[in-house]
Amino acid sequence: MEKSITPDAISTIIANPSLDSSSEIPELVVQVVDLKPVGNRFTFVASDGKMKLKATLPSNMSSEINLGNLQNLGLIRILGYTLNVIPKTLEKCLIVTKCEVVASVLEMEIGSEVKKEETGIILKPKQETGIILKPKQEMVAKSAAQIVHEQHENMAPSARMAMSRRVFPLVSLNPYQGNWTIKVRLTSKGNLRTYKNARGEGHVFNVELTDQDGTQIQATMFNEAANKFYNKFELGKVYYISKGTLKVANKQYKTVQNDYEMTLNENSEVEEVSEEGTFIPQTVYNFVKIDELGTFVNGKQLVDVVGVVQNVSPTLSVRRKINNETIPKRDITIADDSMKTVVVSLWNDLATNIGQELLDMAESSPVIAIKSLKVGDFQGVSLSSVSKSTVVINPDVPEAKKLKSWYSSEGKSSSMTSVGSGLNTSSKSGARSFYSDRVYLSHITSNPSLGEEKPEFFSIKAYISFIKPDQTMWYRACKQCNKKVTEAVGSGYWCEGCQKNEDECSLRYIMVVKISDPSGETWVSAFNEQAEKIIGCSADELDRIRTQDESQFQLKLKEAIWVPHLFRVSVQQNEYMNEKRQRITIRSEAPVDFAMESKFLLEEMSKLQVS
Repeated sequence: MEKSITPDAISTIIANPSLDSSSEIPELVVQVVDLKPVGNRFTFVASDGKMKLKATLPSNMSSEINLGNLQNLGLIRILGYTLNVIPKTLEKCLIVTKCEVVASVLEMEIGSEVKKEETGIILKPKQETGIILKPKQEMVAKSAAQIVHEQHENMAPSARMAMSRRVFPLVSLNPYQGNWTIKVRLTSKGNLRTYKNARGEGHVFNVELTDQDGTQIQATMFNEAANKFYNKFELGKVYYISKGTLKVANKQYKTVQNDYEMTLNENSEVEEVSEEGTFIPQTVYNFVKIDELGTFVNGKQLVDVVGVVQNVSPTLSVRRKINNETIPKRDITIADDSMKTVVVSLWNDLATNIGQELLDMAESSPVIAIKSLKVGDFQGVSLSSVSKSTVVINPDVPEAKKLKSWYSSEGKSSSMTSVGSGLNTSSKSGARSFYSDRVYLSHITSNPSLGEEKPEFFSIKAYISFIKPDQTMWYRACKQCNKKVTEAVGSGYWCEGCQKNEDECSLRYIMVVKISDPSGETWVSAFNEQAEKIIGCSADELDRIRTQDESQFQLKLKEAIWVPHLFRVSVQQNEYMNEKRQRITIRSEAPVDFAMESKFLLEEMSKLQVS
């Protein structure tokens, strides 16, 4: 079947700026050149072989383009249009309101300067019906549809998807879009989890996707989709993804910088990309130095760390309180060039798989990069993996190479201290942390909104002004895991955490004390390590004193008051009896180093003089 363009079609359109249904519709077949997406429509340049005109296709043609029925260099028959003039430039623009596809794609752009011997296009005199497109005599005539079909059949599935669908950047997606296809690298993959709610039980897992521009988005799959795609998604591989839905991201739980989050269902399409013509970035890290982890303690923000492995523990079994399920755990100690160490707890598959790999190679001190860790306050500062955490051994990133070089040259022989213990020591290196974020008590107590979104941390210098002698100062704890125990039937104590009876238990402090400074006073909570330093003895020892001699017990409490301390405290909001209250907790304590304190005061005075 012969396909033709209409000679002087552009001149006809310019001479007749509008075409309505009552007009006699002339034959207007033009070639589509420079086809581009703009929003929900496509723009192109209409060509009749002699003249060209900027134009816009109707929105209903987007589906034809996405399906490959119309491509760049194809032919369309214009059935309705309006010719507009752009005010500032006086440039004409053709708005096509109705059209149909004549040929999906031709081999090249038609132009009067093209020789017929090279293209097989025969230029007939002007009085003829038009430019007739015929194949060369030695070629087999094929329609555009046949050519496109053969090209699709010879391509790999991912290549067919790339040709038939336009790839959208992640930044352009929104909940109101229809069909879209994205090309992304899987940069984070969470574990397949089981959940229970009022509607029943199901499965869910999350992934993080990154496109070539570095834009990230979180995608979630439930039930059938989770089972369908969990094994298909592999960390680090590139995929074409389509037929998903978007919604506004929940700021409380989002883990990437994107206003939207994606949901994939059982009808979504996920296809691995075999060729990678476009570079898609690898996992994006935002590393935090170990000595800077204190500001993230008990916050909702997850952190990325890179460090040299110092020690790897055997796998431990921990029993969950919620469902009594036993899960594996492994502790890894890492260090970096801040000369600090921190313990990272790996859970579930990370503990048994990559944790075992690290145990086998621990002597070689590998460098590991861990993405998405939760920062807790166990032993001052600790890190713990979550379902979406990933661990890479000896990653190919500049920070890891720099750290490896530092450890080989000087770090191996250097003395390291725990970032947690550094917060409660009187040494100069540790005590410095008590001089950052220094405030008076009035700054905390006069700002009731502090700690609403996440815990906030401050350093204060204060005195213990009062300790209630009749309060419950301690609880019975398991000697193995320090968790609360109850009296067992018959004798001994039952530990829910260890799931066993013990003949003996220990006492651990949990108390409140009043502290004062020149600006005011307030009640604060203190736990075992900090309370032992305030009282000057263990809870077991204080209980023995109380049992033997009440007066000695009272004297011991009096000796603890009006002693100056440096405290690192956290401030957060707790709800009690439907009322929000400020809770201040002592996270670490150190006695006042008067030399350091004097230096700090001199520095503060010099700042006042400068200002």
